[in-house]
Amino acid sequence: MALVVAQEVPTSSIMAVPHGPVGVGMARRRMREELLASGVQDTVVDDAVLILSELLSNSCRHARPIYENGAPDSVTAGQGDAPSASIRASWRIDAQGRLTVSVTDGGGPTRPLPATPSVTARGGRGLAIIRSLAKDWGVRDTAAGEVTVWAALSLHDAFATRVELTPDLPPSLAAGAPVRTGRPLGPGFPDLDELV
Repeated sequence: MALVVAQEVPTSSIMAVPHGPVGVGMARRRMREELLASGVQDTVVDDAVLILSELLSNSCRHARPIYENGAPDSVTAGQGDAPSASIRASWRIDAQGRLTVSVTDGGGPTRPLPATPSVTARGGRGLAIIRSLAKDWGVRDTAAGEVTVWAALSLHDAFATRVELTPDLPPSLAAGAPVRTGRPLGPGFPDLDELV
């Protein structure tokens, strides 16, 4: 006889992420696992992970870390180790069905603002990507000089809001009938009806 134990599915998570590229991958994997375990649909998880990746990358590139174990120039007593540099990444699902992803860092010399990079620019598109995927986003100052950048996504109708779906489909597509172009498919590409 198997014993089934109910697990509580989390609706939020906070993680300390190393300030640097290695932290981005760690946070992406953890968020993906937790959101999928929470029952969030794949398309929303993909968008949330991309947003988290952009926020973390921007934080690592443009902002200072938060030092969890003291000031940047202090040394942990007796160990001789430098304090660990990190930033905070978090997500939460609220009662209205919104998923909010946020990253908190030690701030930087400039405020996060969307840019309009040239076609050949190697960067500068992160916040534009976030704006296109999220329902809302913003920046807020938090305690002791920390800055939090957040983005909110809807858990409902995520795909339909990103892609313009044509409500007036032709009858052949609405009924699920195969689409025929009237042209032969050519050598090496048999008609699908011939394969059945």
